[in-house]
Amino acid sequence: MSDDPARQKSILRQVLLWNLGLFGGLGVAGWVADSSALTANAVDNASDAAVYLISYLAIDRQPAWKRWAAMLSGIMLLLFACFVLADVVRRWLGDAEPVGMTMMVLALVAAGINLWCLVLLRRVQSNDVNMQAAETFSFNDFISNGGVLIAGGLVLWIGSPWPDLVAGALIALVAIVGGIGILRSVRADKKQS
Repeated sequence: MSDDPARQKSILRQVLLWNLGLFGGLGVAGWVADSSALTANAVDNASDAAVYLISYLAIDRQPAWKRWAAMLSGIMLLLFACFVLADVVRRWLGDAEPVGMTMMVLALVAAGINLWCLVLLRRVQSNDVNMQAAETFSFNDFISNGGVLIAGGLVLWIGSPWPDLVAGALIALVAIVGGIGILRSVRADKKQS
């Protein structure tokens, strides 16, 4: 366990590929299952993949560049939240009919992958604000998967799309909190340097 840039790059490359796979799988499933929560997870994984790529490129850079990359990550998370909230409203107005079982199965698969990504990222011992932002993204994903799992169960139980819409909105809220947290970390890191 070290702050070795080569190790950081290797781990970021792995989590980038896992998140690209989740984006594709969850995106198709969200469309097929008419699920706002799965669509939110898919878009979240796409933004995560972009952030991991930015983090990967920032590893060998100066601290100012790393702060810029982390700040961009925080802003992307906030933009993702706005997109998800718009999708929730669109589905609410369009009478969505999410498929609860599909939501639950894919939430479990995604949770396993996101937990693995979080384990990988935590293996890197780093005070780098950029790596901390990457870890925040994976933790948010894992929490979001739990919300989708619960929402899928409730959709099956009560036969209503409301749990899916609420889960989508809550995933957006988690993203907002995470994005603000990353931006605060960047500000604190800048003050310390």
